Amino acid sequence: MTTPADAETRRAVKPVICYPVETLPAPDMALYDQARRELTKLDEVLVPAREARCFTVPAGHFFRITSVEGPQVGDLNLHNAADLSERFYSGKTRALHGTHITQGERMWSSFPHLRPMATITHDTLGWYGIDAFGGSVHDVIGTRCDPYTHALLSDGGQYHHCCHSNLTRSLAAHLGVPRAEAEPLVHDVLNVFMCTGFTRDTGQYFMKASPVRPGDFLEFFAEIDLLGNLSACPGGDCSSEHSSDTAPCHPLLVEVFSPAEGRLTGWQSPAVNSYDRSHGA
Repeated sequence: MTTPADAETRRAVKPVICYPVETLPAPDMALYDQARRELTKLDEVLVPAREARCFTVPAGHFFRITSVEGPQVGDLNLHNAADLSERFYSGKTRALHGTHITQGERMWSSFPHLRPMATITHDTLGWYGIDAFGGSVHDVIGTRCDPYTHALLSDGGQYHHCCHSNLTRSLAAHLGVPRAEAEPLVHDVLNVFMCTGFTRDTGQYFMKASPVRPGDFLEFFAEIDLLGNLSACPGGDCSSEHSSDTAPCHPLLVEVFSPAEGRLTGWQSPAVNSYDRSHGA
């Protein structure tokens, strides 16, 4: 490989933000903050360690994911409860908001809908920011630990409690369908509480011990009717490895809350994307 004479000039070209977000529809955080001051708990689901569970959230309600016993990360899928083909689009969320998301940012849905599914209304780990390694929390980089990559990297090893398998079993049980039918609906996740980044020298995806502690939570406002599916990752706090039977793991608590009547005056569930879908024809 020959290095060109103008290599440094090429490297010095300034980057351009792909998607400037100044015109992106912004959530009314003042309205959400007012609404969350008076909440009534409607439901809760305790997600066991190394397992996954589904939950539902009506549009206009809040849901909260809490660390309850020890440091634990979770892999979150979201679907439109009435149309499972509309689901969380981690790649577009990453393109719009960056590699990690926090309070005031949104989880966007897949094409052709491309609309907000949920808005983060409170993040007790918002203080973490970006550390000296380039790590941060709540990533939309990783796809979820899965048995296929595990088999690839372990000369055919079989492991069934990866988050992909957990989410598959959970969704199949919730829908009452075979796992083979549920699996294609499982998708790339929001890695709740997970601390990740990219190494500066090789550009590899890394994880490190999550800063989450019991009592920390990530709270969302449901912009549409949601079916959620959360896996308590078998990597625990992800300080050592994925897909582990030895890492200390803990449950995660999902709670669903209703705001007091009248607290969301003027709010409307977002319509599907306005593109006409003609694709130039």
